[in-house]
Amino acid sequence: MMAIDYQSRIPNNVDLSTDRGLQRALEHWQPAFLNWWKELGPERYQEHDVYLRTATSVDAKGWASFGYVKMPDYRWGIFLADKQEDRSIGFGDFKGKPVWQQVPSEYRAALRRLIVTQGDTEPASVEQQRKLALTAPSLYDMRNLFQVNVEEGRHLWAMVYLLHAYFGRDGREEAEEMLHRHSGDVDNPRILGTFNEPIEDWLSFFMFTYFTDRDGKYQLKSLAESGFDPLARTCKFMLTEEAHHMFVGETGISRIIRRTLEEMQKIGSDDPDALRKGGVMDLPLLQRYINFWYSSALDLFGAEISSNAANYFANGLKGRPDEDSYADHDASDSFEMLDSPDGVQNIPTRNAMNYITRSAYVRDCQIGFTRWNRTIAKAGFDFELKLPSERFNRKVGLWGRHVLDVDGKPSTPESVTAALPSVADRDYVKSLMVAVTDMGKIANWIAPPDRGINNNGFEFDYVRLA
Repeated sequence: MMAIDYQSRIPNNVDLSTDRGLQRALEHWQPAFLNWWKELGPERYQEHDVYLRTATSVDAKGWASFGYVKMPDYRWGIFLADKQEDRSIGFGDFKGKPVWQQVPSEYRAALRRLIVTQGDTEPASVEQQRKLALTAPSLYDMRNLFQVNVEEGRHLWAMVYLLHAYFGRDGREEAEEMLHRHSGDVDNPRILGTFNEPIEDWLSFFMFTYFTDRDGKYQLKSLAESGFDPLARTCKFMLTEEAHHMFVGETGISRIIRRTLEEMQKIGSDDPDALRKGGVMDLPLLQRYINFWYSSALDLFGAEISSNAANYFANGLKGRPDEDSYADHDASDSFEMLDSPDGVQNIPTRNAMNYITRSAYVRDCQIGFTRWNRTIAKAGFDFELKLPSERFNRKVGLWGRHVLDVDGKPSTPESVTAALPSVADRDYVKSLMVAVTDMGKIANWIAPPDRGINNNGFEFDYVRLA
């Protein structure tokens, strides 16, 4: 196990100082990254002290320390989980063979594509969220936003290291391209559609961190199984950081629901108009935002039937999340039953890997809903938040472009539109977005958290504004 070297210009636990060429290449990329961060990272608060956690070890216990830091001075670095001696490939045609420490030439293009696609999402989300601090509901929430942002920046470093270290000139060019593409840019957009959607309000941010970051969790879990060991170890440590991002989403939505229920009890009604007069978000509005962000996140998994996914699995590049939990790691002569517009199809398991990963994601998404609906029922109201059908509002895969309602049944374009946030919904949510920057104070539309960060209370100076 190698300790993190914090004396280097680039903190790392990969013994960077022994490879001068690689070190120089990354030090050359670093100023471009910092320029990108200052230009397209969080607005206004770059020079303020923020109470952030920084990785100090890759051990899951006590792996981070907390302290005040200005975001441009954050110690972004390269951290891989410890190497597991005698690790072998756990699935596909190479099952049982030793993992690769270098890129096999025949899989070079496929691995580069996987790494670039994953890496591109990290700076994209920072760009999408860059203006959110201007309307933060509390200093606690502002700090959580910044924590997510700096860690997405760290995850970009993780992928850029792999490109520089293992893909030569091609990799260096790809690393530069990641700072040239920008979220929503007409000429140079981000690779995946969801990452070009603007996130202009905090409800969207909480939905993004609940649904989209959870997709990220499942992509990282799949890559953490990879036969290319440096990629697997990189993603394993990224998962440790990713957990906080989903926590921000789940607790954010929980706190919105709690505040809405308080208002519902106070006025003795669940009427949306009455609740909007009280300055909170009605539950049907939350449902429409869920419908939008969930269907968008499902598209990130790709088509249910995919020869690319089959090849990644066969060649040991990308496994299923928690591959150990499956009995059959070969999957070359088994089948999955998939619903399709033409009826149930029998699909070779290897071709259904995106669908299998997505199914695990769907089960994981459901956990928050069980908790939220329990809270609503306990408050005495008969309303249930639901995940819409996996067929609803899809742009990708078997159900892409089909006009189906939230129950997955044939419908009209008007009913699909009615189940998504309207212009009036978005305008109303935006009207609530007013910054609250007094310590211990919070916006009217959201409840304070049950507990603060790192055993600090809610009334803590999470961002020093003075």
